[in-house]
Amino acid sequence: MFLNHIQLQNYRNYNQLELPIKHQVNVFLGPNAQGKTNLLESIFTLALSKSHRTNKDKELIGWSGDHATIHGTVQKKYGTVKLELLLSSQGKKAKINSLEQRKLSNFVGALNVVMFAPEDLEIVKGTPGIRRRFLDMEIGQVQPGYLYTLQQYAKVLIQRNNFLKSAAHSSVDQAMLMVWNEQLATYGVKIMLKRQHFIKKLKNYAKEIHAGITNHAEQLDIYYRPSFDVELDVEETVLFQHFMIKLSQVKDGEFRRGVTLVGPHRDDLSFFINDKEAQIFGSQGQQRTTALSIKLAEIELIREEIGEYPILLLDDVLSELDHNRQTQLIETFQDKVQTFITTTSLESVQLGSLKDLGVYHVMDGKVSS
Repeated sequence: MFLNHIQLQNYRNYNQLELPIKHQVNVFLGPNAQGKTNLLESIFTLALSKSHRTNKDKELIGWSGDHATIHGTVQKKYGTVKLELLLSSQGKKAKINSLEQRKLSNFVGALNVVMFAPEDLEIVKGTPGIRRRFLDMEIGQVQPGYLYTLQQYAKVLIQRNNFLKSAAHSSVDQAMLMVWNEQLATYGVKIMLKRQHFIKKLKNYAKEIHAGITNHAEQLDIYYRPSFDVELDVEETVLFQHFMIKLSQVKDGEFRRGVTLVGPHRDDLSFFINDKEAQIFGSQGQQRTTALSIKLAEIELIREEIGEYPILLLDDVLSELDHNRQTQLIETFQDKVQTFITTTSLESVQLGSLKDLGVYHVMDGKVSS
């Protein structure tokens, strides 16, 4: 997969940008607050229809208009794909080869990316919500239909929570609760099984990569933690029944609190290094290595799922990594993955080991080579 053209209009601090891309490794150099991260963010947004930095699309729209557009041309193994994403206060419109996509979930996956930024350390030490967001964005790239299921689950969850806040314990309300339970469990089990499948594969790649970075001194384990104790290696119908039973067990507490207490919206991940939880006992170096291992594992997992490597976005992370971790990262993407790197100084990047390199200077929303 190769991004050979990106065009921005009124995106953050870019009034107009048209950038042909010819290189396998592309370094965007410049002081802070000039637009380097915005450029990488635009590629990420084109891939997933949402930013990794904000949930508010209006923050992506510049001051010179009421909408922003991102165009990209991607060379894939089966041909060239032209992508377009329009962001406005009315919502999003997405096109593939000039054909508007009725569902954004049909658009996501046309371009695959892996983003690695300093805040990705929060995947390990941050809140469960950050880890769920990581799971959902990565699975959504490689599993058709996952984002749609997630959206349907979110709608049911909001409606169910509203019902719990307003309902009483009448027989009519109990019957209505059963209807909401069935809808919640129907979508919920699909999400849980997809997450479990993803984590199993991610764990296999991450364990091997982590062992290589640490010279086999550390063993990394990743565990998916559903919101209730359940065996996930079962048929979907069996998991559905377990979900329904759990909902019936917690219903009194849900009515008291007015919220749904179990389901994928309360799932989490755990990371263990040599059988100790990295989030609690790991040093910052170990947490950073864990995050790096996860990101490198993502690259291989996406290749396995779609048959070609994704694009790698490195936002100001090379300066954060020591020589060993930086070497491991470069060896991973060299000659395989088209890579976009932002940095304030070339001194922090091992340029001598990079092939097919293009360096671009970014200043005040303008890019020059």
